[in-house]
Amino acid sequence: MAPVQDPNFRDRLNALSEKYGATIPATMAAISGALSHCCNADADEQSLHKLHELLHGVAGSAATFGYPVLGTEARRLEQEVRPLLGKRPVDIAHWQALATMVAQYLSWAELDPKAPEFRA
Repeated sequence: MAPVQDPNFRDRLNALSEKYGATIPATMAAISGALSHCCNADADEQSLHKLHELLHGVAGSAATFGYPVLGTEARRLEQEVRPLLGKRPVDIAHWQALATMVAQYLSWAELDPKAPEFRA
């Protein structure tokens, strides 16, 4: 049996991409807020968990809606954060370097989250 083809598929996919794109500023603001909290002296283990969770969400969804590089970079950062879960950011030797990488990602995403390549 041949699959049923949806003549409106591309239109619906474009609409979903636009809807997803509209959520990116709020998502990046949430990542920025989680990052800021991680940089506070009182940051706890949950601070890193929240940052990881937000990056994981972008990594899993961005490419589906037409933002492949946004998702790829979120996945890269998520994988950097994952081994640190359960620790306090202030106790992690290379935390500042990781925080800088996340900040560069946020700056890049603010300019053009649909850019075909990441430039720090």
